[in-house]
Amino acid sequence: MKNSTKYSRKVVALGLIASIISFQSCKKSFLNVDPAQNTAATQFFKTQDDATKAVSAMYANLREWNNIAFAPIAVESMGSDDVEKGSTASDATFFNDYHNFTITSGDAQLGGFWRGQYQTINFANQILTNVPGITMDETLKARYLAEAKFIRAYAYFRLVRAFGDVPLRLTLPKSASEYNLPRTAKAQVWAAIETDLNDAANVLPQTYSAADIGHATKGAAIALHAKVAMYLKKWTDVLNYTNQVMGMGYSLFPDYEQMFRTNHKNNQESVFEVQCALIPNNPDASNSQYSQVQGVRGVTGGGWGFNVPSAGLAAAYETGDPRRDATIIFRGETTPEGDKIPATGDNPMYNQKSYVPFSMYVSGFNEGCQQNKIVLRYADVLLMNAEANNELGNSAAALIPLEQVRARARGSNAAILPKVTTTDQATLRTAIYQERRVELAMEFERYFDVIRQGRGTAVFGSRGWTAGKNEVWPVPQTEIDLSGGALTQNPGY
Repeated sequence: MKNSTKYSRKVVALGLIASIISFQSCKKSFLNVDPAQNTAATQFFKTQDDATKAVSAMYANLREWNNIAFAPIAVESMGSDDVEKGSTASDATFFNDYHNFTITSGDAQLGGFWRGQYQTINFANQILTNVPGITMDETLKARYLAEAKFIRAYAYFRLVRAFGDVPLRLTLPKSASEYNLPRTAKAQVWAAIETDLNDAANVLPQTYSAADIGHATKGAAIALHAKVAMYLKKWTDVLNYTNQVMGMGYSLFPDYEQMFRTNHKNNQESVFEVQCALIPNNPDASNSQYSQVQGVRGVTGGGWGFNVPSAGLAAAYETGDPRRDATIIFRGETTPEGDKIPATGDNPMYNQKSYVPFSMYVSGFNEGCQQNKIVLRYADVLLMNAEANNELGNSAAALIPLEQVRARARGSNAAILPKVTTTDQATLRTAIYQERRVELAMEFERYFDVIRQGRGTAVFGSRGWTAGKNEVWPVPQTEIDLSGGALTQNPGY
């Protein structure tokens, strides 16, 4: 099984020291990169073009294996009740240890996820340290620094919700004594994330020209800040931030199923997504394996069949909810794009949101490498707004964004998905939680949603989830060893 990226970079990461940073050279887009070009840090960061290349490399890194494939599936999805391991019973059995909460600190995916996030942080810190000294267009410089702060905040958000206390590195190490940092209290990490997102939102534009589509926007920074505030239960902030985003011109894409297809990337509902593409004659640059690892197993143009929907998820939808068929590829069906799924095979269901029509497969390239990974979309913002309103006692106001989400799913079929009308806070809270489950299913939200809602034991307890331990994953033992004891383990592991 191919389980490594098709290009590599030397990075400065916790426990690892390197003397150079290698950036992908680029043309107009950070999608089109040359994996052979490596530039020593001492010779880099001289010109505006160098700054642009550094920013392009930072974004390209988001589709690297540890950021988008097995490690995120393990850490951010596999604990959920909405998924199962998938593939064949004997393949990648370590996923079962995440699903059953028997994982130990020695599992490789923990280390991969940890390294992936700190690699992302390192790219951002390289920009934040070196770009200020470049003589270049000052407006563009400020924007690049703001983009780096958004990306750094995103990486730390992924780390802190997965591990709790994590080392907070906001500058590049200047001496050997700074190479290995101890864990920073999660409250301080959350505060650093909020500072970065405030700084980013104050500078980033609301929109870009076509050449820069995919770069972080003001809306992305504020929407991510809303999600951070939601995890911190700062409901007034959640309401404020989501209200801001709701005034920025985003809207729900009219066709839920088509929203996830490659020909509708970066549509009006998209707030931020990781950009992926098939670059002709350049399979090394077309390196995303997000779709490949989840694709329909056993068909040309499909994939490896991991991270599949569970029977519990299939049963969670209300009768007639079209989001069920738009989220789940069922064995034996024909997809809306005309692909016939075999009636027999290893798995009864697959993730339709990561699906790329089989006709788009090109030999020599990863299956589905064209598929972007959606990180933030407007429906999520609406549901955060509904939850914040309800938690603040504004139940009637919460019904408005909740109905927007349900109305899009309902379409013209008035017989399904009736309006939620209750203003009882507890009943409405349950309805909002349920709506998040079905609206955002298979988008790597469910697992941490349940934990932040305080429902881990109720939802995951039958599989071994234990309060006081499983709110976080174990710190990778490899990183503890590399730190020389500076890092400590989470309780219970």
